[in-house]
Formats: sequence, C-alpha cells, structure tokens
Amino acid sequence: MRVSVIGGGVITDEQANRAEALGRELGARGHTVVCGGRGGTMEAVCRGAKAAGAATIGILPGEHPEAANEYVDHPIATGLGHARNALVPLNGDAVVALTGGVGTLTEIGFAGIYDRPVVGLETHDVSDVDLEITTVDAPEAAVDAVEAATDGRSER
Repeated sequence: MRVSVIGGGVITDEQANRAEALGRELGARGHTVVCGGRGGTMEAVCRGAKAAGAATIGILPGEHPEAANEYVDHPIATGLGHARNALVPLNGDAVVALTGGVGTLTEIGFAGIYDRPVVGLETHDVSDVDLEITTVDAPEAAVDAVEAATDGRSER
C-alpha cells in the first residue's frame, strides 16, 4: 500500500534517525512511501525506504521536479506551494505523522478530512479534535498500526 509520511522540513539528527528507520520498516514490508519530497523528515524517510528497496513519491510544492530530494523516485511538481499539503495524505492509504510544525498539522487535518487512518510517532496532540490518532513509540509499531488500520491492503 501507499503510506504518506508527514513531518518537519527541518529536524534534529534524532528525528532524522527515527524517520529513516520508519522508511526502512515501510520499505522492508513492501510499502510505497508518499511524502512532500523535500528535506528533513521527507528526505530521511525516503532514504530509509530506498535502502530497503521501496518506491518513493514526492509531492512537491513548486513547479520543478528536480527540487525533490535525491531519494524520491517519482517527483510530482504541483506549483501549489503549501496547498500541496492536501495532496500528501490524499495519496496514501494511511498516514504516519512525525514531529513537525503547522504544515504537518495541516496534513493531519487533511488526513482526517479524507478519512485516512493516522498514526502518530512523536507528533501533535489533537485530542480536542474529532480525529482519532493511534499513538505509537517506535517505527515498527507505526507500520503495524497502519497495516492493521487498512488490513494491509490498498483501497485503490
């Protein structure tokens, strides 16, 4: 299945290691990673996914596919700026949210609008909103949770 991974564009080394481990776990289980295609969480998760032999899709805010990080197989230039945040969760069967800022928060919101299961791995607390987020503490648990929420199959 396709799993959208969302998180900050500027992250710490520890956060990058976690995102890369998540990408490796997704790739090892045969899932495609969808992300925003640029740096930070997006680059780290793609690096991990590629190391495990998985395909990666980057939905870019700008007009130039070459702006994608080097680990993106399929860059999609949108020219939409931050509005592209709606497309990242839309193109996954489930979403894993990592640490991020308001951009990540908008993607969590769109995941709720599109009725995508959301798994939080050190992300925003949205308990006051009508959106269920399964919270986990490890990359393996995140992939277990998205597989359980979607029965491990693509809905397309």
